[in-house]
Amino acid sequence: MSKKVTPYKDSNLTKKKQVEQMFDNISDNYDGLNRVISFGTDIKWRKKVVAAVAATNPDSILDIATGTGDLAIEMAKTGASRIVGLDLSEGMLKVGRKKIALKDLTPRIEMIQGDSENLPFEDNSFDAITVAFGVRNFENLEKGLEEIYRVLKPGGIFVVLETSVPTKFPYKQGYQFYSNIILPAIGKIFSKDKSAYSYLSESAANFPYAAAFNNILKKIGFINIEDLPQTFGVSSIYIASK
Repeated sequence: MSKKVTPYKDSNLTKKKQVEQMFDNISDNYDGLNRVISFGTDIKWRKKVVAAVAATNPDSILDIATGTGDLAIEMAKTGASRIVGLDLSEGMLKVGRKKIALKDLTPRIEMIQGDSENLPFEDNSFDAITVAFGVRNFENLEKGLEEIYRVLKPGGIFVVLETSVPTKFPYKQGYQFYSNIILPAIGKIFSKDKSAYSYLSESAANFPYAAAFNNILKKIGFINIEDLPQTFGVSSIYIASK
């Protein structure tokens, strides 16, 4: 990233601890606000991630920064026998466990609290690893990606869904207005954490998307890298393998 972006400017905590605190704070209304903020398009983006993973017929899937488990739940459609959702925020995981129980998926989906930069798994543990709107929250992006590479099986697929910045007029200008003005305003009105949605906007703007992110993946050792812009470039799906 071009600069270190944290949720709370006056906090002495590490970015990792601040992100954990932030998501604990907003966990109760995160799902509803997420649908509003993305106009529901995040659902369509996740389905594309699931399709990419399903095409590889994985038996084991790790969803990092799983949050309330939306993507992990969708991954049940792949037929994988083992699905693990990992997140820093216990508050988000609690919401996710309730959703999983309501869908009778508890035997298939395990939700655990953990650190993406110190994954509690052996080398070559998973056929597929996904991260949706989470890599920009890593305190050390390269360290997190190195850990993902370590626990991904050779030949396994790694899929990232992350925000990006449109480059063409008028989408670029519209995105800037929405992310800098509208998104923080929505967060201030509807969320008890007034800093959270300003952080989410600022961290998205500072994330090294497109070719810059591809180059980092190559540096870590990933191969067969693709990036697929979504909805005029407001997000991107990155697909790579080991």
